[in-house]
Amino acid sequence: MTITKIHSVVCIHSRVLVVFYTPAKCWQFRIVSPDGTVFGDYPIYYSAEAAAKAGPNSIYQNRCSG
Repeated sequence: MTITKIHSVVCIHSRVLVVFYTPAKCWQFRIVSPDGTVFGDYPIYYSAEAAAKAGPNSIYQNRCSG
């Protein structure tokens, strides 16, 4: 069984940013667009703060096309 720890869930520009931890991949984030499409950066981050900072940057730079 994989244990996933959710650090934060935040709404930014009508998108939901989820920062989470898994033992295999450390800290990551995903973005859920208004239509339910999931986007995300796949690099691993070594702290929740680093992933939480990268998520909004991705939203602002790409607007996640959704």
